[in-house]
Amino acid sequence: MGCIEKMPYEVLLRNASFAECREYQKKHYSELHEVKPGHKIFDVHIIGIPPVYIAIDGEDLIFPFTKPCHGTFLLKVKSPEEAAKFRKN
Repeated sequence: MGCIEKMPYEVLLRNASFAECREYQKKHYSELHEVKPGHKIFDVHIIGIPPVYIAIDGEDLIFPFTKPCHGTFLLKVKSPEEAAKFRKN
């Protein structure tokens, strides 16, 4: 999982589809940023079936992450710096 495994994170959904991740994000978070598949965050490229959303809740980023051979997860990672970058763009 690249450097994400070295960061503290919370798994919100496990073995989820990209559609399930999107629905969870839409239902639970109001700040959504659409990114293209391949968007780089935390030195990792986010893959997925468009539209791919990164939700922001305070300083937390919520995004789908696919780990080969283990499936797709919806992760929550605290990063004030990354949250600020999204809000600037």
